[in-house]
Amino acid sequence: MAKKKSEPQKPSTAWQGTYGDMITLMLCFFVMLYDPSETDAIQMAELAASLNNSTSGGGISTSAGSLADLGNTVSSLPSTERGRNLGTAKKKAVSIFQPDIKTNKITITSDERGLVITLMSDSFFDEGSADLNMEESRDTLLRLSKFFNSEEVKGRRFRIEGHTDNTPVSSDSGFKSNWELSSQRAANVLHYLSDFGVEEKSFSIAGYADTRPYTVNDTPETRAYNRRVDIIMLDEGHF
Repeated sequence: MAKKKSEPQKPSTAWQGTYGDMITLMLCFFVMLYDPSETDAIQMAELAASLNNSTSGGGISTSAGSLADLGNTVSSLPSTERGRNLGTAKKKAVSIFQPDIKTNKITITSDERGLVITLMSDSFFDEGSADLNMEESRDTLLRLSKFFNSEEVKGRRFRIEGHTDNTPVSSDSGFKSNWELSSQRAANVLHYLSDFGVEEKSFSIAGYADTRPYTVNDTPETRAYNRRVDIIMLDEGHF
C-alpha cells in the first residue's frame, strides 16, 4: 500500500510581526530626529514660487541627461537666492534676540513681505503713548542696531510699521487719532535706532492704526497683541 504524501506546510508568518515592530521603531527614531525649526520656510516658499513662475505658457521638457543642468538652473534662480538670504538673516535674528524672545518682548516670523521682527508695544510704550520706555527697551534697541548693521542684512531695505488696537486715543494724549499714534511710534523707533548707529536711509515708516490687527480686539489680552511695532526686512517685491 502506497504511503500518502504529506502536504507541504505553509511558510510561517511569525517574522511579519518582528518586521512590523522594526519598521515602527525606525519610524519613531526618524520622527524624533526631525527638527521643524531647521526647516527654512522662507527659502521653501521662494523656491516653490520660482518653480511655479518658471513654467509660464507650458511645461518644461527635458532631454536625456539634462536633469543635472536643470538642478543647477533652479539653484541659480534669483528668487531662490533671495530666499536663501532671508533664511540666513532669520537665523541671525533668532540668535541675537534670544533674550527678547524668551521674555516675549519680540517675536520673529516671516510672510510674503519678508522677515518680520515684531516689538510687543506694551514692552516699549505706555498705553496711548509714543514715548519709548528706555529703561525697558534700551538693551533690545542695542541688539536691533547690531542686527541691522550685520553683514547678513547689508544692503537690504526695511520698513517700520506702527499698529494700535481699536481703543480711541484719549483727549489728553496729544494725538488726534490712532493714525498719528501708530505713525509716531514707528518714527520714534527709527530715531532711536539711528542714535545707535543704524543708517536711516535704509528705512521707511508707516502707521496703520487699528486697520491691520494681529487678532480680534475683543479682550484686553488680544488688544495687547495688536498694539505692536513691526520691523520688516523687505523682500525685493515689496520695496
